[in-house]
Amino acid sequence: MALNTEKNSYTVLFAVIMVAVVGSLLAFLASSLSGKIKENERFEKQQNILYAMGVNENTPDSGVNFIPTNVVEDRFLEEVTGQYVWENGEIKQDDQAFLIDVKKAFAAIKSGEDARLPIFVGEKDGEEVYVLPMYGKGLWDAIWGFMSVDKNMVVQGVYFDHKGETAGLGANIKLRFFMDDFIGESLMEGQSYSGIAVSKTNNDPLNADKEDNEVDAIAGATITGNGVSAMIKETLKLYRPYLETIRNN
Repeated sequence: MALNTEKNSYTVLFAVIMVAVVGSLLAFLASSLSGKIKENERFEKQQNILYAMGVNENTPDSGVNFIPTNVVEDRFLEEVTGQYVWENGEIKQDDQAFLIDVKKAFAAIKSGEDARLPIFVGEKDGEEVYVLPMYGKGLWDAIWGFMSVDKNMVVQGVYFDHKGETAGLGANIKLRFFMDDFIGESLMEGQSYSGIAVSKTNNDPLNADKEDNEVDAIAGATITGNGVSAMIKETLKLYRPYLETIRNN
């Protein structure tokens, strides 16, 4: 007997079979690729930490050029001399600190819970630098990054990224022209942790003034810029006890 393909039951059966087949295929692909996906996420995080330390393949006229993935693990082990966690007022060594989910850690602390905050120590120009992860909110969704500072709380480098900021506007926080402006800026104003404001009224397009705790905003991206400013302040708030140990030593 010929199959009646005009019946509703045939359409429903066909749809169910297709969903089952496609779902099984996607589940298989996700399972088989999970190791590679995690490896790529690890490489990306290592690249970002190194970039914030100033370890990259940038040239004077280039954009953002990371350490290649085929060598990034070796460079990470070479450049990052220590991985630590700050927890309950104590600093502890943890060679897997870079795998901590910063979003969950920050959220836990805001909720009054205990959490482990990762810290990375490296060296730049013969001096120790301290790399702190950051997490915040832009105009549309999450923004995050890393910031390296020396013992005097002078920024040695940053890396910013985002989930869904507007292309050509807020998304430009991950471009080199914006990130480079933070290098040399101080997080301190006197003895207070001021942070760095992304300011529309900075009037310093060449970023020559490194004592004003400000960088120029991106045109048309006020809310994203405010998010970056708030993210830096929140990072300083969470890490201040640890930063005080650096300054006092």
